[in-house]
Amino acid sequence: MNAPSPRGAAVGRGIGIGLMYGLFRPRVLGAWRVPSSGPVILAVNHAHNIDGPMLMGTAPRPVHFLIKKEAFVGPLGPFLHSIGQVRVDRSVADRTAVTGALDVLKDGGVLGIFPEGSRGEGDFASLRSGLAYFALRSGAPVVPVAVLGSTDRRGRLVRGLPPLRGRVDLVYGEAFQAGDGSGKRTRAALDSATVRLQERLTAHLENARRLTGRREKT
Repeated sequence: MNAPSPRGAAVGRGIGIGLMYGLFRPRVLGAWRVPSSGPVILAVNHAHNIDGPMLMGTAPRPVHFLIKKEAFVGPLGPFLHSIGQVRVDRSVADRTAVTGALDVLKDGGVLGIFPEGSRGEGDFASLRSGLAYFALRSGAPVVPVAVLGSTDRRGRLVRGLPPLRGRVDLVYGEAFQAGDGSGKRTRAALDSATVRLQERLTAHLENARRLTGRREKT
């Protein structure tokens, strides 16, 4: 399998910009907090299928997302590969996906992760260890991102999508290091980093809700 393509991710960003700003009304807050160069991990809450494309179309840099293998079906599979996305099998320790994600960071790219692993309440209540692993292994800073409003059911014309021309808020937080500065990658260090990440991500989500006035669950 070829390494995720930076050029492909740039093409994906262009497609995302056209789709997201054409169909919805994204309001992007704090995007300047994403480092303009070098490796970075975007940790995004996940309550809706549109969250990934929304980030790809509104982030200030092209993003390579870790995407479950179930999405790579039919013609969508080759398309996702062509725009630099990383296929991951969540049922096993997917070494190919791990290598691809680390290659993105090694090359100074942006890796997008839904740290909850799958769609849910989108409240960062249950984090898997994948985010902590990539953050500790690469040393890349983590930028929390809250997507709010994508699950709003009012005015929907298509089930499963936000209302056309509906407002969706994307709030970027401050970049931070997941580790404690020791450089350790032990199981204990991974567990500690996961707790630290959950605290920071949850705090960012609450702050984003206050900032945007969206108090409902995502």
